[in-house]
Amino acid sequence: MSDFKGKLFVFSAPSGSGKTTIVRHLLSQEKLNLAFSISATSRAPRGEEKDGSDYYFISLKEFKNKIKNDEFLEWEEVYRDNFYGTLKTEVERIWSLKKHVIFDIDVVGGLRIKKKFPERTLAVFVKPPSVDELKIRLKKRKTESDDKINMRIAKASVELATAPQFDKVIKNYDLEVALKEAEELVSNFIGITE
Repeated sequence: MSDFKGKLFVFSAPSGSGKTTIVRHLLSQEKLNLAFSISATSRAPRGEEKDGSDYYFISLKEFKNKIKNDEFLEWEEVYRDNFYGTLKTEVERIWSLKKHVIFDIDVVGGLRIKKKFPERTLAVFVKPPSVDELKIRLKKRKTESDDKINMRIAKASVELATAPQFDKVIKNYDLEVALKEAEELVSNFIGITE
């Protein structure tokens, strides 16, 4: 790993909570010096997703080989034969750019990163207004079948129970308030004073 003592910012939440919107906002704040950790996945691209910018799309076989070769900082089989993970080389790549790493990652992966780098990681859980609101947001996306949406909603209940294990919880009832709160949390953890 690089000499740069970069920080790690983990943003986790059930699908549809707004974590991706929050992460994109933080990335647009130059003073925070953040770079996005691109996760690897064995699933196919959805919608406009691009390999190498949204995810590293790799085959199931290749993913399993990388697990065997200990190439992941963390990984998880989120749904059957649907793996997600953070390659060690991705964090090294960002730190070599002298930037802090920001993750938009599921709760299990987020907590694993926190465990590996406890002093350097701020783990933030983004809480949706309600499970019903999540369902509405997921349906509005029009990217998945009702079965997939129901799977995500079932998973959301389990994920919501992990919120107390995170350093901070942002309640995303009002997006502007959530964005401001996220910015303050990151600035304080880096040590930026206005």
